[in-house]
Amino acid sequence: MSVAVELRNSRLEIYHFRLRLAIAAGFMLAMFGLLAARFVYLQVVKHEHYQTLAEANRISIVPIVPNRGIISDRNGVVLAHNYSAYTLEITPDKVDDLERLINELATLVDITPKDRRRFRKLLEESKNFESLPIRTRLSEEEIARFAANRYRFPSVEINARLFRQYPRGELFSHVVGYIGRINQRELDQLEADGLVANYRGTDYIGKTGLEQSYERFLHGTTGVEEVEVDSGGRAVRSISRSPPVSGNNLVLTLDAKLQEVAYRAFGDRRGALVAIEPSTGGVLAFVSKPGFDPNLFVDGIDPQNWNELNSSADRPLVNRALSGTYPPGSTFKPFMALAGLTYGKRTPQQTISDPGYFNFGGHVFHDSRPGGLGTVDMYKSIVKSSDTYYYMLANDMGIDAIAKFMAQFGFGARTGIDVTGEAVGVLPSQEWKMRRFQQKWFAGETISVGIGQGYNAYTPLQLATAIATLANDGVMFRPRIVDYVEDIRTRERTAVEPNPLRTLDIKPEHLAVIKQALIGVNKEGTGARAFAGAGYVSAGKTGTAQVIGVKQGEKYVESRVQEHLRDHALFIAYAPADNPKIALAVIVENSGFGARYAAPIARQVLDYYLLGKEPRPLKRGKDEDDDAGD
Repeated sequence: MSVAVELRNSRLEIYHFRLRLAIAAGFMLAMFGLLAARFVYLQVVKHEHYQTLAEANRISIVPIVPNRGIISDRNGVVLAHNYSAYTLEITPDKVDDLERLINELATLVDITPKDRRRFRKLLEESKNFESLPIRTRLSEEEIARFAANRYRFPSVEINARLFRQYPRGELFSHVVGYIGRINQRELDQLEADGLVANYRGTDYIGKTGLEQSYERFLHGTTGVEEVEVDSGGRAVRSISRSPPVSGNNLVLTLDAKLQEVAYRAFGDRRGALVAIEPSTGGVLAFVSKPGFDPNLFVDGIDPQNWNELNSSADRPLVNRALSGTYPPGSTFKPFMALAGLTYGKRTPQQTISDPGYFNFGGHVFHDSRPGGLGTVDMYKSIVKSSDTYYYMLANDMGIDAIAKFMAQFGFGARTGIDVTGEAVGVLPSQEWKMRRFQQKWFAGETISVGIGQGYNAYTPLQLATAIATLANDGVMFRPRIVDYVEDIRTRERTAVEPNPLRTLDIKPEHLAVIKQALIGVNKEGTGARAFAGAGYVSAGKTGTAQVIGVKQGEKYVESRVQEHLRDHALFIAYAPADNPKIALAVIVENSGFGARYAAPIARQVLDYYLLGKEPRPLKRGKDEDDDAGD
């Protein structure tokens, strides 16, 4: 019996052993099957995906920033260009103690307090992971010193960068503008426009002036380079390269020498001048005085310089030519006279008696000349600048008729010039006042509008466009600063064609009357002293615009008024009178009579442009305004 039991147990044990062995073998087989399946999945099914990841670890995609386009004047004078320099840059998010790091770097390269202030300002405006410059334009000696100590500073790099330079400095600061580091708002806008990819690797973008308006033309197309890197992220070799496409060049209608003549003519006074070619709308000079050095902004302006510019009483950052608005004063009178002729309110021969004032509803509106001019017709009203004549004319026309006529010349509307930031100005009307102040218009308010005062406020650009339109027999062109865009590769030029906006419905005989009077201004009227001995016949009109009103019965005495509250001097002109090649508007802030301060500046500009004469010293006698009026 016992033997039989043992045999049965042995068989059972063998059975159990074989069963366990089979299960183990099956399990191992299943595991190898799963492993093989996973292998097939990774190597076959997901082959492309993991090959891409592997390549990404091995290959780094590096954007190549394109050269920014060059800006030059009509004669090839360079106003904005690029140069290459080495920059010492810190990646803040890789640094625990920035101040200590900067102090250590200062033992190797010269880091000034200005560099530190600029770096802190950039740090506030940028994301921490961005590489920010602590020093630009490193010398070869500084590069060598840092390279020898590179191992000590894993978060610091030396990079070759392209820098923008403005060789003419403040002369073109407002019209050319400047570039600066891209901020978050601009980045969001690039993303909305679908342009982020083209700005990868680019730190700078146009901020003001033509740099901003023509950013899409100037920037170019970013290139790409595939670089093989090792496990430490260091470049081993270049695999492929798609070169960048440089930005297009801009050639302007501006004349750099004329711009300089106009800018210097202002001396130490504030103001603006815009000169236009009447037959094309091409801007010849675009001056806002004072200007600023746009090169300060390229690396990121430091707080000290920024505060100085912002807090200056002269407001150098304000583009007076484009966004400054001023009462036009008596420069408004030729357009008022033309409106009077057009609406049949006056004839050239019709006269009024000018006693030196106009009484309306018990309020006395005084003329700039005590005692008046006596008998005044339209010619004399412009040549000698009678206020009383235009008080009466404005009253006869009414504010809405004035507004309707002046709107044709572009007053109170953007001209559409190819620079951003243009102000609208104020062309008053009943509808405007109700919209602006929720008040009705009073008839007495129309009187001062007739002499370019009251609510009137226009930019120098609008004044220049208006006189250019008058000089061009009523054909108005959109002002433009860019003459053509040049493709840097093909040298193909795409012209910014003259764009006639409209032709005013004005009778030639009416224009002839006004033009003859404007010639008379510079021959025998308020502009005669400034244009004595000129080698050409010009047409013009002086103007003096009040900054603050004078109480009835009081006399304005310049010396008793704070400088920033004194009258503005204005002058509009074109020449030669029979074939206008240039039309301009000048305003000199808080300087007094237009004949004394604005007209001589215009004379220098016209002399240079028409005759090639270099500027002459201005001589202004104390009694110069005796016969000037304006």
